[in-house]
Amino acid sequence: MSNLQEISARNIKIALSWCLAWGNQRQPQFDLTILEKMREALFQNKQLPKQVQTLVQQVETLQELVFPDNIEQLSRDYSELWQQTTKIGLVYGGATKIKQYVFENINLTDIRGASAFLDRINIIDIPAFFKAETSSNFPQCQKAAKFCQSVRQELTPYFPELWGALIPELIIYSTGGNVLAFCPAAFVDKLANAIERRYTEETLTANSCAVGETFKLLEFRFGLLPDNMQDAFWLDKYRQANSETDLEKRELVSAYFGALDNDEKFKSRKSFNELTTKLAILFNQRRSGNDVPNRPTRRYPPMFETHPYLRRDEGERRSAIIKADELPSEPYFSEPLARQHLVGQIAKHDEEQHWYQKANLNWQPGKIPSWVDKFEQYLKDNSLIERYGLDHQELESARTLRELGDVYQGFVAYIYADGNNMGSYIQKITTPEQYQQFSQDIFKATEESVYQALAEHLHPHKLHDLTDLDNKNRNGKWIHPFEILTIGGDDVMLIVPANKALQIAKTIGEDFERRLAKTGRYPISKDSQQTFVHRYEGKTFQPVKSSLSMSIGVLITAKDTPIHYAENLTNQLLKSAKKRAKELKNNGYYGGTIYFLTLKSVTMISSNIEQFRQEALIKTLGAKLKLYAAPYTFYELEGLIEVVKALKNTDFPKSQLYQIRSLLEKGKHISILNYRYFRSKLQESKSELIQKSFEDPWCKAKTNEGNIAPWMYELKDHIYETIWREIVDIYDFIEVSSPNSTPEQQLTAKEINR
Repeated sequence: MSNLQEISARNIKIALSWCLAWGNQRQPQFDLTILEKMREALFQNKQLPKQVQTLVQQVETLQELVFPDNIEQLSRDYSELWQQTTKIGLVYGGATKIKQYVFENINLTDIRGASAFLDRINIIDIPAFFKAETSSNFPQCQKAAKFCQSVRQELTPYFPELWGALIPELIIYSTGGNVLAFCPAAFVDKLANAIERRYTEETLTANSCAVGETFKLLEFRFGLLPDNMQDAFWLDKYRQANSETDLEKRELVSAYFGALDNDEKFKSRKSFNELTTKLAILFNQRRSGNDVPNRPTRRYPPMFETHPYLRRDEGERRSAIIKADELPSEPYFSEPLARQHLVGQIAKHDEEQHWYQKANLNWQPGKIPSWVDKFEQYLKDNSLIERYGLDHQELESARTLRELGDVYQGFVAYIYADGNNMGSYIQKITTPEQYQQFSQDIFKATEESVYQALAEHLHPHKLHDLTDLDNKNRNGKWIHPFEILTIGGDDVMLIVPANKALQIAKTIGEDFERRLAKTGRYPISKDSQQTFVHRYEGKTFQPVKSSLSMSIGVLITAKDTPIHYAENLTNQLLKSAKKRAKELKNNGYYGGTIYFLTLKSVTMISSNIEQFRQEALIKTLGAKLKLYAAPYTFYELEGLIEVVKALKNTDFPKSQLYQIRSLLEKGKHISILNYRYFRSKLQESKSELIQKSFEDPWCKAKTNEGNIAPWMYELKDHIYETIWREIVDIYDFIEVSSPNSTPEQQLTAKEINR
């Protein structure tokens, strides 16, 4: 057992022991000093108070239980656990409709503020309920100790008895926008209400939901059990169901537990996972407006007037209460938007906050975590300062999309990444310890892979030629050329310069897989990684060693593209990438996928991307032709980038790139002939480079030793597809450092917008 696993097991032992020792009532059954001594003894492996020794022993026994074949064996061998009547609370909650809240407004500062707002509540405020500032497991809370205390003080009039019952070890996880935590049975509803109240009081408009339930001690190891546990459907009955003559009953058992001839399916289902599944169902029911026992349908609903003749805020949604004269565009703010904007300014260290002081509002933002601060700390901890170029004393965050667009010809890229195979893995988690470990592993791998990718591919940028009212005084400033909108759990949303987007996305995905593989907790079978799923046969293929991966959507577009439109398209790209990952998983590939799109004008696509490509880019001209090849695996993306670099290094005429692309619609034979004609006009050395980088690894024929460049043949679907359209799309956004490259290959803004 690793050190982290030992710490997780110890924390869960403390949490369960604390809840048992507290009892079923609001007042602890033992003096609170005894509970604190028990907690300290478990931390330091010392002698336990006599009053709680039996309870702690029961928890230790629970953590070591072996799955019994029948319920009689369980009741006989573990009678103390069987007869334990003290229940333990489990609460699950967090923000809902997150995108609706974050992208409510078009201003980057407001979007950043909304995201940072939710991050603060999830990472600092909710753990503060449990006095997390006293635990080294919550460094963000330790840095904001006074703020954590103020959180409890603000809520004390509404929940006066709650704080004494909560300790840091009760938190199973509090990342990714959600919290899962134990609590004494009497405080389940109180804690759920406190979570919902905090989100509403702070954000005013963000939606949240929290639910809770109490469970027997044995249920934390063996899933849901009836009040009369002798009636429990157990392994022996599960095995009998395989010979059941009633087909309907067999199908019902199979649908719930899985294959009837697989005991492991039953064991993984009858575990702690069954409790979290119940909470997830309750969560969805409450979010949908259904009644929950003991609690109103909406505990703290946000309410705002809708008078039609009042001045609206910048988002044109709510009544404005202040005009921020000191800001460049003199915007009007409602109170929710004012809070978002202020938090966004604090997150990027913008000191122009006098407008909020003049508003005379009582609310204060507290400690706001900054992704840039975390990124800089990562550079220092991993000796990457020199590589990134972190040597500017006045290095600041980018304030607008125009500043990010200043990095490369007015173009930016949206990156949206999400984990693959997470749901199927979670279904295999059987204990709270594994849940806690999984949450920590995923959040750490996600966050650090983003920082690593940014450090590898970006450098600070000096702003120039900005002419907008709110930007012109920023010329000459050095900025971090990226915007982290959110990193939560296995979700990532970034905005980066267009010329580094694909490399950053690829590094995030690959580094995420490597970091999880290093833990050794997410292996895949040796024969599950199949190389034939890749259409590229270039460099040596390195098999993925983690069963968990990422799919990524990347949208490259102009800086002035409406952010709602860009977010919608990026989300579509991500969904298509995840769909491709699921298809490849059937062939044994567990790695990540990426789907990208370049827009050189906003009106290029006005509907669903997948529908557009199906209708406009799939032709039947003798053979079925697919004029694109996305989505790609990360290995294939590397090969695609190599092709672009080879074409640039050979001075392949750009006009011919476009001409070959236009000829793809004329049919397979015409496009092949024209491609060969253009390639034959190149020098022999450059022609060989293209053959080595493009034709040999991508376009080999399936029935002979030749190739069918620029086409590939897909045996499964009997379709010809090509990467040439994507080559042209990303050509302007892939940079080469070869001495053969010419200044003409760096496209000007005028050429891009042509």
